[in-house]
Amino acid sequence: MNAKALNIAFFGTPEFAAHQLNFLVTEGFTITVVITAPDRPAGRGKNLQASAVKKIALEHKLNIEQPENLKAEAFIKRYRELEIDCAVVVAFRMLPKVVWEAARLGTFNLHASLLPHYRGAAPIQWAIRNQETETGLSTFLIDEKIDTGGILLQTKCTITPSDNAASLHDRLMELGPKLIAQTIEGLAQNKLTPLTQDNAAHFKEAPKLTKENTRIDLNLSPASFCALIRSLDPYPGAQALLKDGETEVAIKIYEAQESSKHHLKKHALLEEDGKIFLGLNKGSVEILKWQFPAKKAVFVKDFLNGHRLNQGVELF
Repeated sequence: MNAKALNIAFFGTPEFAAHQLNFLVTEGFTITVVITAPDRPAGRGKNLQASAVKKIALEHKLNIEQPENLKAEAFIKRYRELEIDCAVVVAFRMLPKVVWEAARLGTFNLHASLLPHYRGAAPIQWAIRNQETETGLSTFLIDEKIDTGGILLQTKCTITPSDNAASLHDRLMELGPKLIAQTIEGLAQNKLTPLTQDNAAHFKEAPKLTKENTRIDLNLSPASFCALIRSLDPYPGAQALLKDGETEVAIKIYEAQESSKHHLKKHALLEEDGKIFLGLNKGSVEILKWQFPAKKAVFVKDFLNGHRLNQGVELF
């Protein structure tokens, strides 16, 4: 069967997903319906904002659904009536079985890792944090668990020592369209055999980012500390608490590099020669970019043009 003649449903919300949708439409695939998140208040004015996927769908005059509840009978009825052949899911919430099993050829997800490694909500961030040198994309058939379905296709991507979450996100985003198209074509021609994932406990996970797991960890080596910082740049930023006497300020660190500075005690911040160094449990790092409350992120060299650190300032 001609892949471009299939009735395709597309599920997605952010920019990563919007890029894939735009490719499918411009390449002539038949997008029968786009399912995305409801408009949400955003910005200082808290005005309702459409998702990146909705904006692309509107641009191409596609049929759009924005259900609050994917289990709602009215939505399920409309979805079934579309007689979807194949459904594509990219950066969307978990689908109920009644939805993912409705597509004749299957519902597949594009995930930003080489499954079964890095199942979960933040595969890009955890791959960088763990200092991997390679990651990639996987398409897999959705089942009742998270990121555990049969793998259809994969493609690899190198992680460079300078990559942060933004640069790796963008590179993977560009690799996605081809893999999605190949997966749709493979399903249409019945040429793909899903590969059952091994569920062994040693596979690395990618849990949701929280306040707890995005805090700086001064017990890390300088290399691991810098990897943590890069994994959280530009969002949400590595959380830290700056203490200056009785004053405590919550800050974020966005860039750091390994330092050869010795004998700097753990937690200590040292300003020297227009630079700021941070003592770790073993070794030290130089902080290059940080952000204070209600301020924009700024490079330390610019910060020091108008500020000075007091002696005894520490970071936790």
